[in-house]
Amino acid sequence: MTNRTNGNPPAENVLGTYLRERRARLDPIALGYPPGRRRTVGLRREEIAQRANISATWYTCLEQGRGGAPSADVLDRISRALLLTDAEREHLFLLGLGHPPEVRFHRKEGVSPRLQRVLDVFDPSPALVRTAVWDVLAWNRAATVMLADYGSLPPKQRNLLRMMFLNPHARTVQEEWDSVARFVVGAFKLDAARAGATAEVGPLVEELCTQSPEFNAMWRDNDIRGAHGDTVKHIHHPVLGPLAFEVSTFSVDGRTDLSMVIYNPATPSDAGKIKSKIGP
Repeated sequence: MTNRTNGNPPAENVLGTYLRERRARLDPIALGYPPGRRRTVGLRREEIAQRANISATWYTCLEQGRGGAPSADVLDRISRALLLTDAEREHLFLLGLGHPPEVRFHRKEGVSPRLQRVLDVFDPSPALVRTAVWDVLAWNRAATVMLADYGSLPPKQRNLLRMMFLNPHARTVQEEWDSVARFVVGAFKLDAARAGATAEVGPLVEELCTQSPEFNAMWRDNDIRGAHGDTVKHIHHPVLGPLAFEVSTFSVDGRTDLSMVIYNPATPSDAGKIKSKIGP
């Protein structure tokens, strides 16, 4: 806003400044606008308004700090028109409305080499990266040996919820399978809702309800349990016997749709067994 009140200097229009800076960095030619002389760097205000499907007058008011707070829908349109990244879009909402936007779930197909190197550092502790719908995207060598050979499975079968209820091997290695399964269902619900992926899990839930009476009953219980914090997981490895892991879950780069899960051996004896199995 630029109004002067009681002799005080005008407040800085940070939203307008941010919009102008983001607009100036766009390349008109790359976006299909004809080359020619332009008095401004980047796109014009009316071009952003056209791309966002809002009036040029309203967009001009936003840049000039007039006209009141924009709606979430308007900010979302402007963020697409300005080609903002997720982090830039969040910053736009914080400036315009004072709170972040509603979460948007993005289905991922893999992880960056940087994130894979982080996983590999944790050997001999099994570690993996999963999405909000519990698809396993990446894992380290210890996870392959101790948990599952994810690399040998088709991508659709690398879902932790599907493996828990439809893979007979999960029942043989899990101590107190029923208790673990109930925890998994509640934690899955919470993760999917937190990441805005409730609609995306529909086909998976329908499949599991049809094929697993136990899942059907647990899903309808609405027993919500957090997946974060300190959890001890007991498994019975076919070669090494009983093992215990302290399980920790962390969001990746502050995101709600991507988590890293680390299974740290609970005792030196457990760590020694795993090292002997995976080798140097």
